[in-house]
Amino acid sequence: MDLDDPRTTSLQRSIIRDKPFLRAIYDEWYASIAAALPPIGQMPEPVIELGSGAGYMQRFVPNLITSDIFNCDNLDIVTDGCRLPFADASLRGLAMVDVLHHIPGVERFFTQAARCIRPGGVITMIEPWATTWSTWVYQNLHHEPFRPDAKDWSIPASGPLSGANGALPWILFERDRDQFKAKFPALRIESIQPIMPLRYLLSGGVSMRSLQPGVATSLWRGIERLLLSVAPRKTAMFAKIVIRRV
Repeated sequence: MDLDDPRTTSLQRSIIRDKPFLRAIYDEWYASIAAALPPIGQMPEPVIELGSGAGYMQRFVPNLITSDIFNCDNLDIVTDGCRLPFADASLRGLAMVDVLHHIPGVERFFTQAARCIRPGGVITMIEPWATTWSTWVYQNLHHEPFRPDAKDWSIPASGPLSGANGALPWILFERDRDQFKAKFPALRIESIQPIMPLRYLLSGGVSMRSLQPGVATSLWRGIERLLLSVAPRKTAMFAKIVIRRV
């Protein structure tokens, strides 16, 4: 199906819901994102989620505004991350899963994020990450472009979801970290945690049959914990990234 068709996003939502092994991954990601956000008791402002169409983060994050680039079921707003319709310092955070590497013009996005998030608030995300293992997987087994050697931060012009460079988060926060810090002094890269070497691949994601039942989640989580304790920069396929507005 066409990745840029909202019906595909609706189908992906159903797939995540109906595959227990994959749903457990999203539960873990959403809980991790919720834990990185400032507590609502300290900051009552809302959190905006970009790319909400296929997910259910609102079950984990209180006072969440759901959004996507095109209209889908159960969204609060339709918006472009490069043109956020919020007042200055009006958000306690911005959250997303597998979204940043689809955003063309990421400099405009981070300029908007720095404007809208109040001091002390955060941008938190789960994104693909470049390691020895993941680069081979993404370049050989995945449909999206994955180019750690890209010369700049742009992505090929295409539709809102079909255009991508899966290596863009690694380029921004690892390879070009000093450049990012110079361009966005109000945004501090607080933590980068390499995660999940195997489980997403074994789940089949939203396009393939799952290779594991839901009850195998704990077993594979333990195997991943061992791999990451030995070689996180060689084995991880994703990273949890937290950026704080200073």
